[in-house]
Amino acid sequence: MTENGSVKQVIIKPDADTLASYVATRFMNRIVKRVAEGKRMHVCLTGGTMGGAVLRTAAQDDRIPDIDWSLVHFWFGDERFVPRDSDDRNEKQAREAFLDHLDIPAANIHTAASSEDGLDLDAAATAYADELAQFAPSDRGDAGPWPSFDICFLGVGPDAHIASLFPDRPEISVTDRAVVAVRESPKPPSERVSLTRPVINASKRVWMVIAGADKAAALGLALAGASYQSVPAAGAKGRRRTAFFVDEVAADQVPPQLIDREY
Repeated sequence: MTENGSVKQVIIKPDADTLASYVATRFMNRIVKRVAEGKRMHVCLTGGTMGGAVLRTAAQDDRIPDIDWSLVHFWFGDERFVPRDSDDRNEKQAREAFLDHLDIPAANIHTAASSEDGLDLDAAATAYADELAQFAPSDRGDAGPWPSFDICFLGVGPDAHIASLFPDRPEISVTDRAVVAVRESPKPPSERVSLTRPVINASKRVWMVIAGADKAAALGLALAGASYQSVPAAGAKGRRRTAFFVDEVAADQVPPQLIDREY
């Protein structure tokens, strides 16, 4: 299935553990290939149960010591505006699961400010946007001031939110900046920063990793082409590929013609 030049695929695995292993292998394969070509690579990470499971599995890959991690930059699709050592921080989860296992320059891990860093929420969003702008390609074309992620991982909530872009809220429609401050989030913590849709959709590949029966309705609506204002996951589209990696129970409402058993 194609949409706006992007290949859209649904890849189903029998359970969450198999799904995490599959995605982790694909993730590491992509890193190895890109780095072997001597090319810089930007990756956007996500939090949540499946985001953490993929990273923990990837950390066990035997190829990690042989990769030139100086060529790889990691970012976060959203972050909770809480202390840096809070378990609610996506950064903390990613460091413990994966990033701390890499011989990677500290400057290659790009994190949003925490609530302890002396910035208010709006300033934290601006600072993260400024950091993104430092890595914008010199020839951006119509793209904005941000890097094009080789892979942008996204979790999808039962309400179909992605990053911290929640249904029927103004943040999902923001297009004039890279990062938005989120207040009174429907899901705690209440204060967050999030990438906006233009940054997500500038990614070469958007990978949504979805497991659990409570995600089936959201996935079905996203694939049915629902309005992204009410179903944010429907508005996430990679420039080259948009992949929904799902387990069997989450795929309950996926039309058979959209399913790719091989990827």
